[in-house]
Amino acid sequence: MSPRGRRPGGASTREEILEAARAAFAAKGFDRTSLRGIARGAGVDPALVHHYFDGKEALFEEVVGVPHGIDELITTAVSGPREQAGERIVATFLSVWDSPQGRERFQALVRSATTHADAAHLLRDFVSRTVLARIAAALAEEDEGGRPPSDLAIAAAGAQLVGLAMLRYVIELPAMAQADPAEVVATVAPTVQRLLVG
Repeated sequence: MSPRGRRPGGASTREEILEAARAAFAAKGFDRTSLRGIARGAGVDPALVHHYFDGKEALFEEVVGVPHGIDELITTAVSGPREQAGERIVATFLSVWDSPQGRERFQALVRSATTHADAAHLLRDFVSRTVLARIAAALAEEDEGGRPPSDLAIAAAGAQLVGLAMLRYVIELPAMAQADPAEVVATVAPTVQRLLVG
């Protein structure tokens, strides 16, 4: 007689939760996905999801390959003298994705997004929640009486960063892929600076 109820955690449980989360986030997006639904999809007790992952945000970041400590990286990039914010943001972005692991994760996500609608949904949520929302929140927090950038300006800055990453890591356009990071920062940062800070 087989045991009833959800199965306990085993060696492959964490990967099965990740697979269920990947499918749920891709199909429903971040906001409409619940940890309970992910647990149901993986066939495990919801407590096991909490055991392996520190909440839905952490699980989402694991699914899309966000590097550990992205909040701190973005906050540090936005903090400091406003006149160098664009430089710090672009330099931070490059430091994350120029690493072999970062490059591989970005390539996998973007290449999937160009062929699968579900992956495109994941990429959109990644850009809006993980990158743009955090930059906007950090800028608003740092703002001292000035006017925070509009949603369109933040999205346009995001387009600069994602476009840069597409050309450098996916299409590998020689001029961008082979450029020294400092040269890329010097070229792209003024536009990001103008959009986000003015």
